[in-house]
Amino acid sequence: MTGPSLRKARFDLGFGLLLPLLLAAQPVATDSYLPALPAIAKELGSASTSLTLFVLAFGFAQLLCGPLADRFGRRPVLLAGLGCYAVAALGGAFAGSVAVLAGWRTLQGFSMAAILVCARAAVRDLYPAHEGPHVMARGLTGLGVVGLLAPLLGAWLVQGAGWRWVMVSMALYALLLLALCWRSFGETRRPLAGDLSAPGGSARAVFASRSFRAWASLAATTYGGLFCFLLLSPMVYIGYLGWSPAMYGWIPAGGSLVYIFSTTLCRRLLRRHGPVHTVQLGAALSIAGASIQALGCWLAPHSAVPLLAGHAVYCLGHGIHQPCGQAGAVGDLPHLAGRAVSWSGFGMMMVAFSVGQIAAQFVDTGFSNGAWPMVAPMLLAGCVLLAIAFLWLPRLQHPMKKESP
Repeated sequence: MTGPSLRKARFDLGFGLLLPLLLAAQPVATDSYLPALPAIAKELGSASTSLTLFVLAFGFAQLLCGPLADRFGRRPVLLAGLGCYAVAALGGAFAGSVAVLAGWRTLQGFSMAAILVCARAAVRDLYPAHEGPHVMARGLTGLGVVGLLAPLLGAWLVQGAGWRWVMVSMALYALLLLALCWRSFGETRRPLAGDLSAPGGSARAVFASRSFRAWASLAATTYGGLFCFLLLSPMVYIGYLGWSPAMYGWIPAGGSLVYIFSTTLCRRLLRRHGPVHTVQLGAALSIAGASIQALGCWLAPHSAVPLLAGHAVYCLGHGIHQPCGQAGAVGDLPHLAGRAVSWSGFGMMMVAFSVGQIAAQFVDTGFSNGAWPMVAPMLLAGCVLLAIAFLWLPRLQHPMKKESP
């Protein structure tokens, strides 16, 4: 292999290594932040606003970053996002009030949208649709490794140095990734013939795709259930069950370990059964995990065992749904990859925000509802996932048809 083919192979190898690091910007910003929430609340006041605004910014910013990435290319939008991510994390480290922290976290959410939109769109730029789920599964396996370490590092920093060093570590991660991408990430977007931008009316074209609607709904539903865990589990385990922040840090870390295994399993299932049957198995795992937690809340409300076991099973399903959902949403839209990714990501964040805000209303200082506010949304997500996997996806004529990029 010589010439352009060799250069393409080298670039693909570089992207294969960069993809999990880019996707991991999300758990670095969220999972490492979770153990810091009680410490932030103690020093500055309630930190839930900063997490909420972060999610909102991440969701809405994707609607802007997708068209920008389609028009100007992935590389400049990605580099700008990484730079702003680092600046926002450093700003949050020096915040003197909840309002200032929330402002910096909002900018960080905006920046993370640019990073993830460009990373996911580049997958569609470089690989045909039928390879997308496999590539995303590999990338999400690497994300799971970072997600395994992030809450442990966050808990260790909170206890040993204070929550502000969690923010500093986020900035260092972004700066390192910025240097790697500046050197190794080339432009992946292919200009359309006769035009450098995507065609007009592209948002309508995205939603006209039956495949996009189905697979994006799958990704949004599974993430909505998991987000309620991310939002409320510190209150449940630290506040309700009395665990220390260091002990709590092992819970999202353990979930990431299961997620790593699940994304690896997803690749094998895709080769053997195809995407629809794969997500049907994932839906069965999702509802089973949520049901275990619900039985625990009913029969043993003060025991962590069913909560932990159910969370592990739900994460098995989540690790199957995410690669298929994210890649499937953009599979039929190679010419609108940035916009398709952005609308899919926006849907994920809006579902997560809406369900999370409703669930949070049932958490009080006395924890009179126990773990139910965290568990009930996951149970609802499991039911919806079953409906999508067994009733909606099989009706698509070509769920993941093969095509060249």
